[in-house]
Amino acid sequence: MSERKVRVRFAPSPTGALHIGGVRTALYNYLFARQHGGELIFRIEDTDSTRFVPGAEEYIIESFNWLGIKFDEGVSFGGDHGPYRQSERRDIYKKYVKQLLDAGKAYIAFDTPEELDAKRAEIQNFQYDASTRGLMRNSLTLSSEEVDRLIAEGQQYVVRFKVEPNEDVHVDDMIRGDVVINSSVLDDKVLYKSADELPTYHLANIVDDHLMEVTHVIRGEEWLPSAPLHVLLYRAFGWADTMPAFAHLPLLLKPDGKGKLSKRDGDRLGFPVFPLEWHDPKTGEVSSGYRESGYLPEAVLNFLALLGWNPGNDQEIMTLDEMVRLFDITKCSKAGAKFDYVKGMWFNKEYILMKDNKELAPAFDKILRENGIEAPMEKVEAVVGMMKMKKINFIKELWPLCDFFFIAPKEYSREDKFVRKNWGEQAAADMTELADLLEGLDDFSVEAQKALVDPWAESTGKKPWNPWRVALVGTGKGPDMYELAAFLGKEETIRRMRKAVEVLQ
Repeated sequence: MSERKVRVRFAPSPTGALHIGGVRTALYNYLFARQHGGELIFRIEDTDSTRFVPGAEEYIIESFNWLGIKFDEGVSFGGDHGPYRQSERRDIYKKYVKQLLDAGKAYIAFDTPEELDAKRAEIQNFQYDASTRGLMRNSLTLSSEEVDRLIAEGQQYVVRFKVEPNEDVHVDDMIRGDVVINSSVLDDKVLYKSADELPTYHLANIVDDHLMEVTHVIRGEEWLPSAPLHVLLYRAFGWADTMPAFAHLPLLLKPDGKGKLSKRDGDRLGFPVFPLEWHDPKTGEVSSGYRESGYLPEAVLNFLALLGWNPGNDQEIMTLDEMVRLFDITKCSKAGAKFDYVKGMWFNKEYILMKDNKELAPAFDKILRENGIEAPMEKVEAVVGMMKMKKINFIKELWPLCDFFFIAPKEYSREDKFVRKNWGEQAAADMTELADLLEGLDDFSVEAQKALVDPWAESTGKKPWNPWRVALVGTGKGPDMYELAAFLGKEETIRRMRKAVEVLQ
């Protein structure tokens, strides 16, 4: 038999914003699929109608569009294995529920919530399983006539999977090796509810993965306890030969303390845990997102890729293509990965430095406009190029560092340490002389200024650089003085210099 084509899936529930841990799971699925020339499916698991949140599905799709993770088929992408929303697959699931019931692998249970609560109160650590199912109201204890009558009367019921006890179930995990769970610790999970005619996650997940020809299931560690049940379900359906390989990824842990990463950690420490800003339609609460916080999508992906996996060398900065080439699912860590959000900011800084000024300019132009500044895009690009080498993690941090490019100093405060130190008794005379010198320049490029001013400073023994900075900037910040003056142009440069002389002498 020829080897099957690799097919993996990412299957979120539309219950709110996409957690950054989910983004990492999708990324690892993407890397695995691309590395093996396979396909990535986008499926929506919306069988729990009570938790559905309007706009969540669109939010998830927009998140991946921004991040650059591309799916091959699924919701909004098309494909031959649809529909890809579980709520649209009701009739498909009913067929497989019937198959399990007919084969005696599942049974119908009529127990009410009150009856279940009473049994929990009666039996310590109650679990609906082989040792207790005989005490309950189900098709194993009731006659077939009674079962038919209750269904005909419209009594709500669930279908439970019949787990046989005392069997060691082996899960072959690509990260964790052979995981063995005894079936006696598993309960008879609910697979289907008559109330909404929808399956639970466990049944829908198995049926969909089989019908969509999924070859590998790469998901979070939190699903590891479900894996033995899913193995048993594959066998119950007779699909053991096409059972996918499993890989359960390590948890993302809090940056400090113990436990898994939560939104509260982000709120407390000031970093996002969602890819995009999320407006909760139920509470009205707004949660920050990586996009709106000024992160570059490439930086976010690079940061996430190394939370739980490393390429086995010292390389940290990697393009998506390099990640695809280097990724090895078997080298993922078993232990949880601490969410080092400070390292995430470092990645963003590195990607800003590498990125072309043309690509960064629109983000800075938006900030300029918010501050009432309209400038030609070539000027915006020039400022980004001069200033991105400063210690910034985000483009939005540029504005307070370089407002002087667009707004002349309104005052020159003697309280400013740099002004006080560098505008001495001789400064006004030196700046007047330098301004007169610059007046004679027709070409105001960096090279032309340098060719004129450097010899003048050397021959006169003057050191005009810091007083000149005071005149043009008003304090001790900014790029090389020739670059700054060339950007401002001859007229604005000389105007600022004469104004400083007038105010400060």
